[in-house]
Amino acid sequence: MAGLRMGEGILRRKPIEHIEETEVGEGTRLERSLGLWQLTAIGVGGIIGAGIFTLAGTVANEKAGPAVLVSFLIAGVASAAAALSYAEFAGLIPKAGSAYTYGYAVLGEFAGWFIGWDLLLEYTAIVAVVGIGISGYFSFLVEEMGADLPDWMLGAPGTGDGHKVDLFAALLCLLIAWLLNMGIRNAARFETVVVVLKVLVVLLVIGVGVFHIDTGNYHPFFPFGVSGAFTGAATVFFAVFGYDAMSTAAEESKDAQRHMPRAILYSLVISMVLYVAACLVLTGMQDYKDIDPESGFSSAFKAVGLSGLADVIAVGAIIGILTVMFTFMLGVTRVWYSMSRDGLLPAWFAKTHPTRHVPTRVTWIVGVASAAIAGFLPIGEAAELTNIGILLAFVVVCTAVIVLRYRQPDLPRTFRTPWMPFVPAVGVGFSIWLITFLAWQTWVRFAVWFLIGVVVYFGYSYKRSVLARAEVPHGD
Repeated sequence: MAGLRMGEGILRRKPIEHIEETEVGEGTRLERSLGLWQLTAIGVGGIIGAGIFTLAGTVANEKAGPAVLVSFLIAGVASAAAALSYAEFAGLIPKAGSAYTYGYAVLGEFAGWFIGWDLLLEYTAIVAVVGIGISGYFSFLVEEMGADLPDWMLGAPGTGDGHKVDLFAALLCLLIAWLLNMGIRNAARFETVVVVLKVLVVLLVIGVGVFHIDTGNYHPFFPFGVSGAFTGAATVFFAVFGYDAMSTAAEESKDAQRHMPRAILYSLVISMVLYVAACLVLTGMQDYKDIDPESGFSSAFKAVGLSGLADVIAVGAIIGILTVMFTFMLGVTRVWYSMSRDGLLPAWFAKTHPTRHVPTRVTWIVGVASAAIAGFLPIGEAAELTNIGILLAFVVVCTAVIVLRYRQPDLPRTFRTPWMPFVPAVGVGFSIWLITFLAWQTWVRFAVWFLIGVVVYFGYSYKRSVLARAEVPHGD
């Protein structure tokens, strides 16, 4: 009987029609201040970054050649399948937490816990990895200006002679935490301005670069074979999500049911158009074998005699990647906040600032944690903490949208995923396929984090969740 009760407990669901009731305590309110274009800017900020400024050159040079364009298109189609599923949920359940909240409402408490716990690590690690990447660009620019920085602050231990900490990366993480703690209205304004600057830099790259295209560089288009384009898609896929982290801000949208689905789709469409155009310019300006894997556009513009513009691009890369840190730190703090408000983690974490209405406590904790990872782990080790959680979140969301459509078909949906169940099934299949590309070390780290989460869930969350303690309807 005890086993049966536990089985029922881990399957209890947040009823969608009562989702506003399953919250704890006073002082946990978020401020609804984000409009459609601010949400879209946060999404674009999370998607466009390393994909254009780093991954495009890497994949073109090492995996796909000019067919890097096809790699982005394949990844974009696969990501769109998940985006359409997110859009349906964002309009139906306009609450903080994104994949965690959707999984909790449809698949049950343990499924929600599983994906939420995983995203806490994944999003935090992404913030750290991006911070390390920006730090590399910053060090390059400083050296270009003739400055000589001390070795101890230039990288994590083991990354170079005398390196003790990546100081700039750590400070960036703390800066983003401070910015988010200033209130979502001010933080979103900053993000919107920076995203506009980033898009202008990308448009400058495309607009100038198109006049230096040599169509001969497009031949052969598939130098690594068609399989190279698919292998490249597995790599660049991680550059075409970001809307998932943006969707965690649903509760801070002025009209989430209408704006969130649009913002998700707009951000993906805008980003894909820019990705395709940028790939055409990059591989047209320079033979794929000569593209610098680390700074593709800078090397391409130097190759055609535009060194000054190459420096502008380097600055644009720093600005562009900075917005990715903002989006994913916003994401992890809202997932943590939502889990705490639901009682799965201590309610202390769900407290918001009395005037700025942001989860200050968890934001500073994430800021310090990401700073520690960025400062003391090499980028390769930090990057191995990412990826699997995002893919599992896609699997959960795409599966849940199918289940809910058949379980409760008459719920009022402001957006409906088309071609059900084919589209979300594509999202599930593609995500599982990409998971097979992950290294075994990634699985080991995931298993350790998951086991810690199981202990926390059954030791604390199972008996203390709001659904465990409150008499509310538990779904059909």
